[in-house]
This record gives sequence, C-alpha cells and structure tokens, in this order.
Amino acid sequence: MQKITRKNPSNMPPPVGNYTHITRIPKNAELFVTSGQIGGVDQEGNIPPTINDQVSNTFSNIKAFLKSEGLDATNIIKVNIWATERIDWDFFYTQWGQLFTTDYPSMTIGYITELGLPEIKIEIELWAAKLEA
Repeated sequence: MQKITRKNPSNMPPPVGNYTHITRIPKNAELFVTSGQIGGVDQEGNIPPTINDQVSNTFSNIKAFLKSEGLDATNIIKVNIWATERIDWDFFYTQWGQLFTTDYPSMTIGYITELGLPEIKIEIELWAAKLEA
C-alpha cells in the first residue's frame, strides 16, 4: 500500500524547526487545500488581540477542518504560515505538538507587513492528501 512519506535527505542540513524537507505524495491521492486560516477567528467571528490567542484559535480551526473531511495530522503535507509579528515559537510549538507527533509536514514561514485585515497577526494555509483505499 502506498503512503505519504517524509524525509530529510542526509546530504542537506537538518531542519531548523519541526518540519520535514521533503513530503512525497503518491499517485491517486485526493488533495485538499485550505484558504488561509486567518488570525484565529473563533465561532462568533471574533479575532483575539494577541498572536498567541490567534494561534490557539487557528489550530482549533485547523482541527475542525481536518475532522470535517475525515482527515488527521498525518494527511497534512504542507503548511504555509504568514505572520505580521514575531511568533512565540515556544507557544506555537506547544500547539503544533498537540497536532503532530514527529511526522511533520513540509513548512514555509514568512513575516510580512500586513494580512487581509489590520487585526490579523497570523494566517496558516494547509495542503493535505488522502490516499485512495
């Protein structure tokens, strides 16, 4: 049975964080791409003022997306993170660690001057794949 595989080639420097350099998706996988989960919007449409609260809400929204499609963290193949202020990596990785164990997806992180609304401090986009049974 084919599966999603992840690796860090030995001829490259190791990752500087909890991600994988290469994620391989086999043929006949169904792809899921999310819009950016912005600023941790909660169920009432509120955006909290601090980046850590936004990170918490964003991860809650990510878990809801996964559940709605019958997916889990092992299906996530790529994460793009955009932030307008420094991420508290200790806090971020506590949230990350609740979603992933050690089977990390590929990841890109960028710091930018602004996102779609001035109160949004972080946006996380996911790519996921589900293998045909």
